Amino acid sequence: MAPSKIKSFFQRKKAEAKIKLGVAGPGRKLNSEAPPPSSKASSSKQKDVYIPPKRNELSAEAKAAANAALARFEGKDKKEFNTSLAAIRAQVRKELEAERKAKEAGHTSEQEPPEPDTADQEARSDYAVRGVFFRCPMIGDELLPYKEWKGKIKEFLYEQLAADRGLTACLIIYNCNPKDKAEVCIETLTKCIENIVNNPNEEKYKKLRMSNRMFCDKIKVCEGSLDFLRAAGFAEIELDNEPHLIWSEDNIDPECSLEVLLEALKATETIPVVLDRNLQVLLPSQVKRNNLPPDFFRISAEEIKREQQLRTEAIEQAQILKTKAMREREELRTINRYKFSLIRVRFPNGVYLQGTFNVYEKFGQVLEFVQSCLMHESAEFALFLPGGQKFDEREDMEKSLYDLRLVPTIVFNFTYENESKNLTDFLKEELMLLIQSV
Repeated sequence: MAPSKIKSFFQRKKAEAKIKLGVAGPGRKLNSEAPPPSSKASSSKQKDVYIPPKRNELSAEAKAAANAALARFEGKDKKEFNTSLAAIRAQVRKELEAERKAKEAGHTSEQEPPEPDTADQEARSDYAVRGVFFRCPMIGDELLPYKEWKGKIKEFLYEQLAADRGLTACLIIYNCNPKDKAEVCIETLTKCIENIVNNPNEEKYKKLRMSNRMFCDKIKVCEGSLDFLRAAGFAEIELDNEPHLIWSEDNIDPECSLEVLLEALKATETIPVVLDRNLQVLLPSQVKRNNLPPDFFRISAEEIKREQQLRTEAIEQAQILKTKAMREREELRTINRYKFSLIRVRFPNGVYLQGTFNVYEKFGQVLEFVQSCLMHESAEFALFLPGGQKFDEREDMEKSLYDLRLVPTIVFNFTYENESKNLTDFLKEELMLLIQSV
């Protein structure tokens, strides 16, 4: 079957040390559904009360995030900083005391959520995060921006064409072209191959005129399509002074068949890239860095600047009484500019946990992220907004951050609940050691 062929394709590359499956886990098919959710997430889909699973070790996601964070910090030039837990706790207490005194003096150490200002965006050094990074478990362990991973995936696939032309061509079609064009191309190629399989004696199905408008608009425009047709048995010749592709059974790649290629074409999906949480543990003073890098925005720097100009011009109308519908439209207009949300969780000991999420990820995934970082993972806890709002565990678990308006930066306050109220330890010690000097 084609899915098993695709699976074997990546297993061979792993054996050749050209790719590492790493955190991807064993034997995931390209056409499979997303990895099964944890038991907690599954129960939430059934509208059950949120029940934290009992685990003693870091989750795979937390381990990957912690390792990535350590790698980033090790690669930085940084001042000497005492990373012992005692020194870190002392530093946190010192900053909390300074924060308390500042509030008593009438000043707050918290800043308002950032407003994009692109005039000197490239020169900023006070971003809350350096950017948005992804992992591609099927190809490598590097942390790269999304565009760089797409380029790396394309480069990797073209390197495999000579050895596995048919299956690789299927992957190239779906991964190296815009989705709408790829789907039209796959539909057209599927029809071409099915015509030959279902009508083996019909010669008209074995000839494709390359100057035909349908061929040019639906097949030729997609990368990988010609390689697929060659693997399926088509060879290019000239007839009546026009280029044609003529099919012959003798030209089919030896290790393939039309049926296998046809199934692979239908089953192939995008090679997944996984958003890295960019896990960070912060001192109170570091949370002042609220500005978000351009990667968080859906729109370009020029569009952000234009939005800012329009916003400035609209200040004069700020005193106008607005209806609820008008306020909601303005709120949606603001959050629609963002692709990602920076989530921060403030613990009672003053330390902050920070992670990056897609705006369409579920609130339950935020809870899972926080839970996996706790020293007591089986403890019951809750996250509150600064105003005291608590989200309903039954109704809000499956809602997206976008739906709950938790965009673009949100700070939650953490508290243990019920039988766990007396606990005084929060983050795992190995995560606490990620704290760096300001």
